[in-house]
Amino acid sequence: MSDLQAPRPVPDGERVVRTGGDGTDGIVRCERCGASEATLNVATGMLRCNFCRFEWSTQNALQAFDLDGAIGDLSGVVVGSGTADVTADPAVTLRCTACGADVVVDTTAAVHARCHWCRNTLSLTEQVPNGAVPDMLLPFSVSKDEAVKHVAEFVRKRTFYAHPRFRAEFQPENVMGVYLPYMVVDVNAHATVTGEGEHQTRSYTVQVRDSEGKTRSERRYDADVYDVRRSFDLHVDDLTVESSAQRLDRDTARTSNNVINTILPFDVENGVLYDPRYLQGFTSERRDVDVGVLRPAVLGQVSDIARWRVDETIAFYDRGVRWDTTDVDVRGERWVSAYLPVWLYSYLQTKRDGSTLLHYVAVNGRTGETMGSVPLNVPRLALVASVVEVFGAAAAAVLWVLT
Repeated sequence: MSDLQAPRPVPDGERVVRTGGDGTDGIVRCERCGASEATLNVATGMLRCNFCRFEWSTQNALQAFDLDGAIGDLSGVVVGSGTADVTADPAVTLRCTACGADVVVDTTAAVHARCHWCRNTLSLTEQVPNGAVPDMLLPFSVSKDEAVKHVAEFVRKRTFYAHPRFRAEFQPENVMGVYLPYMVVDVNAHATVTGEGEHQTRSYTVQVRDSEGKTRSERRYDADVYDVRRSFDLHVDDLTVESSAQRLDRDTARTSNNVINTILPFDVENGVLYDPRYLQGFTSERRDVDVGVLRPAVLGQVSDIARWRVDETIAFYDRGVRWDTTDVDVRGERWVSAYLPVWLYSYLQTKRDGSTLLHYVAVNGRTGETMGSVPLNVPRLALVASVVEVFGAAAAAVLWVLT
């Protein structure tokens, strides 16, 4: 039985890179005309003023904050200030700098609100420890029209097995653009894996006699057994993990959250400095899981990557290798919080027993990669399975007679 060792604790010490900028909460104005209304132009990836049509872009976040240095030089723990532990209330009160009114923003689903007196848009730009403002953001580059086509095509290919009620209520136009919270992690580690491998030396056939005295041929194999050990430096770049407790819920009896991670990867190296105007017209989910909670899962994935990489070096052991231990010595790690773009189509299925299951069809907002879950027409699926089983049994019977 495999006895995989847990990764060693990370080095002590933590260096925080401040990514919050010098902005203050409130009205964020157009650099040319001073208007407070600007949105993302998905076609260009730039912000566009809704009044004067001026467009501009923001800097690459990883380069601006020097968070993309060589992973081999990484030591200790480096974190962006947007990864701070969540300790504050999600509700934030902003004072409108135009009229002086106080406006409450619930950052659970948005980081901006319109002043109810002067109609200016107020945005949260200052990092407070409630997980609402990340270190960087990756803008949408897949438009809603493209996302609707992806969702419709995905469901069309599964229509035959889809539940009739779902087919009747399916409206791909209801897809929504959501910025989901993730952690982007780099790890500098040294990995050592040990196990036992076998290399076949010859194969031959012998005649053996069973307990009833009958003779039969038996194929035998000779193999040399080796202790196998691999020790190497491991650099993990841009490992992406979800940082929302709701999305980390993997109970498949209640939700199909697991499909969202199947649309990875994202080109996080193109993330830009956080600007709340990128979120105009979309919704967002606040991060509510801290680095300390995510670290065991991240280091577990690092161990998986280590074992996967050594597979490239064991071709000699043609009868396989059984890995017994995996030891990962983490020398340095770097954590950056990010909003990543996803188009989501959701459908809440109510079953006969009254329980519910939330289905998603998710589209990567950068690549268009699509995956999802649709409610099944169980009677039709059972009927098809029965027909296949009957035909299979009939074919087997015919073959048995002919042979």
